[in-house]
Amino acid sequence: MHLDACLRRSARRGIASAAVLVTAAAIGVAAPVLMALGALAFLAPPVFALAALPPPDLVTVRDTPNDNGGSLTLTWVRPQCDVADNTDFHGYRIERATLPDGPFTVIADVPRGISDFVDADSIRDGVTYYYRIASRGGIPDSPGRPSIASGPGRATAQWFHRGRVNALLAVIILSGLIIFFIEYAKRGRPIFIRKIAGLDAVDEAVGRATEMGRKILYIPGTSDMDNVMTLAGIAILGRVARMTAQYETPLEIPVSRSLVMVACRETVKEAYLAAGRPDIYNDSMVYYLTDDQFGYAAALEGIMVRDRPAAIFMQGSFYAEALILAETGNSIGAIQIAGTAQASQLPFFVAASDYTLLGEELFVAGAYLSKEPRQLGSLKGQDMGKAIILLLLLVGIIIQTTGLYDFSSLFVVQ
Repeated sequence: MHLDACLRRSARRGIASAAVLVTAAAIGVAAPVLMALGALAFLAPPVFALAALPPPDLVTVRDTPNDNGGSLTLTWVRPQCDVADNTDFHGYRIERATLPDGPFTVIADVPRGISDFVDADSIRDGVTYYYRIASRGGIPDSPGRPSIASGPGRATAQWFHRGRVNALLAVIILSGLIIFFIEYAKRGRPIFIRKIAGLDAVDEAVGRATEMGRKILYIPGTSDMDNVMTLAGIAILGRVARMTAQYETPLEIPVSRSLVMVACRETVKEAYLAAGRPDIYNDSMVYYLTDDQFGYAAALEGIMVRDRPAAIFMQGSFYAEALILAETGNSIGAIQIAGTAQASQLPFFVAASDYTLLGEELFVAGAYLSKEPRQLGSLKGQDMGKAIILLLLLVGIIIQTTGLYDFSSLFVVQ
């Protein structure tokens, strides 16, 4: 019996020793793996647990300023998980409701690194809205705990845009100058306008055609009535037509646009009526040729060569046909008065015409020829506005160069 007890104790000791050996072997194999995992954990950046992603702080809701309604602006303070540049943090999820207790619906997911959002999605003016913002992160992308409902916010339209005060001041100053000089001109006080040789030569051109007993050819350009140069050319036509009515000089106006034809006919008809000679007006004085640019130019060349007009007026918008027409008119010895605001065509008119209206001279022709107080006052007021702008540019260059003040910020329009 003593021997049996000894054998049983030895067996139990052997089993325990084997278990110890197996455990030791397992620990020996796992030790390098555990050490490697510890090193990786030490090198990896800190990861915020999804449940620990805090919502943004100080969420505020306000009406978007300087708009026509229909939007609300949200601002918040970014949490530490965003400021710390945490790679597990993805951005924010914004929820909206019409009651502080919900139900809330998701309206947008915005990226990290921002602290404001403009909600213009189906916002109705005067309706109360509440917002919650939650931080997003983890894999897969999921929102954390949302912020407390912020609000109420109501969208309204603003009557005045405070970011455009400088534009309002400019309009007030320019309008005031124009009104002042219009009233100044109405009182009969003289307003100085420099001499424009091309406009002073209108009387000379009409008088020459009358003496020679030959027609005047008036070309209002190749553009339609939506071009301001065409309108300026038709204004000059009114002055020319009134003089031809007084001297009974033949006048011919071929056009390339149907609307221009109608406008020119009405202008010439009114001019002949104002001159007291409606009996010599005829609709055939103004006629349509073609819309094609070079077809129109070829037809005008034929008219010039066959009829040899004594005076040719080219006032309006011209393109590649400018040099063709000006050279042909010069070759027949006609006195030519040209005018356009197309900078690329002005050199050709200057080279081949007797007189040329340069740029804005074309636009001031109506006021210059009519001497009408409202037009003269408007022209003078605009010139004074340009003078003020030039003065501000000069002062701004000096201030900006010396670094005294950011002068350009005064002219930023939002």
